[in-house]
Amino acid sequence: MVNPFVTRGYRGPEYFCDRVKETSDLVQLLTNENNMALISPRRLGKTDLIHHCFNQPEIKDGYYTFIIDIYATSSLRDFVNVFGKAILEALEPRGRKAWGMFVAALKSLQQELTFDMNGVPVWSIGLGNMENPAITLDEIFAYLNTADKPCVVAIDEFQQITQYPDGQNVEAALRTHIQRCQNATFLFAGSKRHLMGEIFTSPSRPFYQSVITMGLAPISEDKYTEFAIRLFEQNGKKLDEYVVHEVYSRFSGVTSCLQRVMNVLYFRTAVGELCTADKVDEAVDYLLGLYSENFATMLSQMSERQRIVFRAITMEGKARNVTSGAFIKKYRLSSASSVMSAVKALLDKDFLTQEGDAYVPYDQFFALWLSRNV
Repeated sequence: MVNPFVTRGYRGPEYFCDRVKETSDLVQLLTNENNMALISPRRLGKTDLIHHCFNQPEIKDGYYTFIIDIYATSSLRDFVNVFGKAILEALEPRGRKAWGMFVAALKSLQQELTFDMNGVPVWSIGLGNMENPAITLDEIFAYLNTADKPCVVAIDEFQQITQYPDGQNVEAALRTHIQRCQNATFLFAGSKRHLMGEIFTSPSRPFYQSVITMGLAPISEDKYTEFAIRLFEQNGKKLDEYVVHEVYSRFSGVTSCLQRVMNVLYFRTAVGELCTADKVDEAVDYLLGLYSENFATMLSQMSERQRIVFRAITMEGKARNVTSGAFIKKYRLSSASSVMSAVKALLDKDFLTQEGDAYVPYDQFFALWLSRNV
């Protein structure tokens, strides 16, 4: 029996909780040719929301859809490689006519593309084989503009382009391409609010006022409670609604945390059995035990100063005014400048995230483990 509490990827609408309004808004805006920016902290389910929107009939039946995750990229060359690979892999199941147009457009890579035994193209292009990524990017956009269906392109973790050595030039080039591309609509998703804000709201940046921006809040407790109880009942199990309240409260409604705990509670509850709140601690302890080695490794990646500041922010929960005299005195930190330097490094490494004027641990399980072990 498949565990209905999915902890990785999008498995379909029956395993997707709520987001009815967000789905409706995104689908309507995208199908009416509005470029969008979807900004939310990681682990709230924005990537699954994109998959869910692309699975709606209005988009699924009438558009080619491409999701490009650029989180691990560090240059334009990386970006173009990931972009091209994602498009080809999305087109492959649609048949020769669909992928044939794309392959034909990639004139700069004709000698590099390979085909499997069935004659289907495989993206096996090494970064060293891409002699001029700017030209290949031109070709990709030329394809998007002439494809036999309109396209919707989602670029996930879009703020990553600000880390490229030539980030400003990449922004300008992409903005120019997108302005000229009449056959595609773009959705830029990002988890670092301050960086995404700079890209789209700074008058000096190429993407200034070029998109409609949407945020993403946690799913409401009531909706998630209905969802969880339904999934238990559909599989012959029972769930006390207070269990969901307890898990939701502990992890502030962060979707990935809820799903991980509920996944464990589900497989630890027998058919016909009632899952009660006393099992929550057991499930959380079980997960912390599984992740313990990873968390110890993560901690070792911090400098001593970063560890001290990270622990202070973890103890605070949501830390504001971290350079204030009161905060520094409370946690016996050295100076405002050293705290700010550590915070910047922790943000860059994704150990911290920013919510408004507050800094919070990116992984709440890591924060919980740290509070118990250090």
